[in-house]
Amino acid sequence: MDLDYVNYDDYISTDETENTTSDDGQFLFNDTQTPLAPILVTINVIICVFGLGGNSLVIWICGWKMKKTVITTFYISLAISNLLFCVFLPLEVFYMMTLHWPFGLLMCKLTSSVLFLNMYSSVFLLVLISIDRCVMVSFPVWSQNHRCPWKALVIVAIVWVLSALLTLPSMIYRHITAHGTVTQCYSNYKVKSQHKAVAQTRFICGFVIPFLIIVVCGVVLAVQLKNVTLKSARPYKILSALICSFFFCWVPYHTFIFLELDFNYSPDVLRTGLRIGATLAAANTFMSPVLYVFIGNDFKTTLKRSLTSRIEAALADDLRSRSKSVDIVQL
Repeated sequence: MDLDYVNYDDYISTDETENTTSDDGQFLFNDTQTPLAPILVTINVIICVFGLGGNSLVIWICGWKMKKTVITTFYISLAISNLLFCVFLPLEVFYMMTLHWPFGLLMCKLTSSVLFLNMYSSVFLLVLISIDRCVMVSFPVWSQNHRCPWKALVIVAIVWVLSALLTLPSMIYRHITAHGTVTQCYSNYKVKSQHKAVAQTRFICGFVIPFLIIVVCGVVLAVQLKNVTLKSARPYKILSALICSFFFCWVPYHTFIFLELDFNYSPDVLRTGLRIGATLAAANTFMSPVLYVFIGNDFKTTLKRSLTSRIEAALADDLRSRSKSVDIVQL
């Protein structure tokens, strides 16, 4: 979820004539604020606040209040990925506002890497959820005998390892450079082919192949569900909504990434488009908890029950403390 201006600038090439040159001869993106910067900053702050709160709530409900199942294991992992992104998002917002990176090389690499780790892990988990639902409907007996939370946990661990490996280019190519009192965090691609290869790999492995698998699973599900009577269609509505939100949040970003690789478009248009696309991509991190609350019946029921019990417990403690106070006064 790299955002192409600060850390949203991860795909900006470092060998174009429009860029400025550092003291060591490296070309840097001539980053400037756009008229949309205040709006995008505000949106990202909202994303951060709701993302932190919403995904923490999902982890709490699915992890401690609901029965451990394969699907809750996937949803918890998805929420952890989104939460991790939101933890690092304030650094991106600061860089977006000031165009100065005071957090050092390690945080420059980590922040950019976390954004792509979220992208890969999110889409891979959506693939797992789609395949899992497809198997449940197509092979109900087999899935009942073989699906279990610990196996899902192992698969999730594999997904995180694969996501981390695909995120390595961001760790390798991300660097910082100082211009007087201003420090930039940028991608130091030595040649244009490196930039192109990284962008294409991210697009193919992080979007095209996973989305094709998801679409195939969706078609199979649609065909199978015509002949199956379901107690509730809500789980499939959640899955459909998650897939649609991921698609619409990420398509603009990948589109501008490939336009930026061509270098035949206005730098200002590309810069603005990449920032808008990156903000939409970031918005995907708080869409999941919103969808769970408004579509997931089990999640809503558990949430209401948990909040109600917490309120009742708090009121009971308050009444007990007041009763003790009265007894002490009477004595």
